Amino acid sequence: MTRPDLIVLLILLAGIIFSISRKKLTIPAALTGAILGWLVYKGGGYTGLAMLTSFFILGTTATSWKKKEKALIKGHAAHQPTRTAGQVIANGGVAAIAGLMALLFPRDSLLFQLMMAASLSAAAADTLSSELGMVYGRRYYHILTWRPDEKGLDGVVSREGWLIGIAASAIIAAVYALGHGWKTRIFLVLVLSGTLGNLVDSVLGAVWERKGQLSNNTVNFLNTLAAALTCALLFPCI
Repeated sequence: MTRPDLIVLLILLAGIIFSISRKKLTIPAALTGAILGWLVYKGGGYTGLAMLTSFFILGTTATSWKKKEKALIKGHAAHQPTRTAGQVIANGGVAAIAGLMALLFPRDSLLFQLMMAASLSAAAADTLSSELGMVYGRRYYHILTWRPDEKGLDGVVSREGWLIGIAASAIIAAVYALGHGWKTRIFLVLVLSGTLGNLVDSVLGAVWERKGQLSNNTVNFLNTLAAALTCALLFPCI
């Protein structure tokens, strides 16, 4: 094992201890997160790890922000402060798969690393637009009908939440772009992919999750997958 690998393992171990001690993740979730983190690192290098860390910090901070206030909101049961292994896979599973593919197929590593970044961009957009949109949104609308609806319900969005989501997507995109010799086109593609993934999440929530036909974890996984596939389709334009 190389020295950089050992350092990353120690960082992941510290992350496990911190997450469990601060009740950010359950024990299985923390262990699952470490495995996913290792795959992201092996396929995406330090930039991949930086993106995953940025998402974790943004997500845990947003989830904990005004949690007592959010606990009173109907439909917020799926957004609890302590994340489970299923939630970790839902948000980071696609990124880990992309990291594994980059490791197995080094000739196409750039494509898979971009897909990894897009998936994390979407995960950040969804988490922050949901968690903070419920706090700072002024008016809430059904994503398909655009009629006023109750905040916290699946498929309900606010303008403020969407802007927060775009900002979160941009942060992840910026981390990737800065780690690869900044290219504005790549940055914009990642923001677009993350935002479209977040849109898919809201639509799936309105159509199927609200009816109980899809779980929140499934919707989140499909959100990140949609972002990764969007990025792959736009890859020739980069």
